[in-house]
Amino acid sequence: MHLFDFLKDLYLELGLSDIYAEILKSITLFLFIFIFASIINLIVKKYVIWLIKKIAKKTTLKFDDIIVNQKLILYITHLVPAAIIHLLIKFVFNPDVKYPFDYQSILDIVDNLILLYVLIILWMVVFAAINAFHTLFKTWAISERVDIKGFLQLIKVLVSIVFIIMLVSVIVDKKPGAILAAFGAVAAALIFVFKDTLLGFVAGIQIAANKMLKPGDWISMPDMNADGTVLEIGLTTVKIQNWDKTISTVPTYSLVNQSFANWKGMEESGGRRFKKSIFIDVNSIKFCDEKMIDKLKKFYLLRNYIESKQLEISEYNKSKAVSEETIFNSRRLTNIGTFRKYIEFYLKENKFTKKDFTILVRQLQVTPNGLPLEIYVFLTEQKWIEYEEIQSDIFDYIFSVIHEFDLKLFQNPTGFDFRNFTNKT
Repeated sequence: MHLFDFLKDLYLELGLSDIYAEILKSITLFLFIFIFASIINLIVKKYVIWLIKKIAKKTTLKFDDIIVNQKLILYITHLVPAAIIHLLIKFVFNPDVKYPFDYQSILDIVDNLILLYVLIILWMVVFAAINAFHTLFKTWAISERVDIKGFLQLIKVLVSIVFIIMLVSVIVDKKPGAILAAFGAVAAALIFVFKDTLLGFVAGIQIAANKMLKPGDWISMPDMNADGTVLEIGLTTVKIQNWDKTISTVPTYSLVNQSFANWKGMEESGGRRFKKSIFIDVNSIKFCDEKMIDKLKKFYLLRNYIESKQLEISEYNKSKAVSEETIFNSRRLTNIGTFRKYIEFYLKENKFTKKDFTILVRQLQVTPNGLPLEIYVFLTEQKWIEYEEIQSDIFDYIFSVIHEFDLKLFQNPTGFDFRNFTNKT
């Protein structure tokens, strides 16, 4: 006697024929199994997950909290109703009854649907496990030097391919090997579709192996209009937050086949380079006369320099037996040379310059716009706003003090200059 024949007897009492009572009994059993599986699923989700969350909060481990937050346990609970339906579905039909249809085909269809459901859930479980591992990895110190997001994304792609093959094999009722062989026929097309993924994977290996880049680094790529902090390195793209708070998305492989500047070394050194030039009108360059020398000696940064330089020049002129009154034969101080040394002393005295780094003030090749005087120094402040304020203060002072040396900055004539010239003539 079948375990659930009482349902059949109930339907027989309602006046149904024997075969229809059997069919209705099977439908009722299936509904009962589905409802029972749903109730068990709700109980597991409500109480089991609640218990796991409570235990995870009380432990000092980070991994259990990450697993809960990534919904790994929640996805696993979805397997419970599938297991219940798979175990109980065999009781729906009575093998001793001759149904007017092939009930075994129905059971096979249900089993295939359950298998498809289980494969999809396992797919989600694997993805959640990968995400949980990535979250845990970011809590380790090694994550500051190595970014594995690109590798994990590749693993997700490979896992997806495996599950897609398994799903297709279930749907078409073929072995996975046959499906894989069919995919091999379209390998060229797949390579074309996943070109960026493959290039990004290779680039990710090179970036990680050569320690070229990691999240948090400040990089600049003028060709990509990107200049800011690296947010994440993915399998196909790298996200960069520019200083204007916009987000630039750069292909990962472009970091290998194109040039970019990584400013991490500067940040770790504790200094930020300051390299700018001012252009001096060559017509204002001249020798220093006694009046100018007396004035410049009042600058405490120049006093010792001028005195030592005067002694050196005097001894040289005496050794050559030339008169200092003869300009073209004797050595003399120049306003441009004295100004260059003054800026150098000023930078060495400035509290915002790195004294153990290069401090250089030099002349460059003369241009149609005058004589470039380049200032090359490293500042202790690296933050953008503070850095800009310090260099602005330095140039404010240079622009103001240059007239004390009877030097003039080069500037193309403006309409105001032409009006003054016209008025004077």
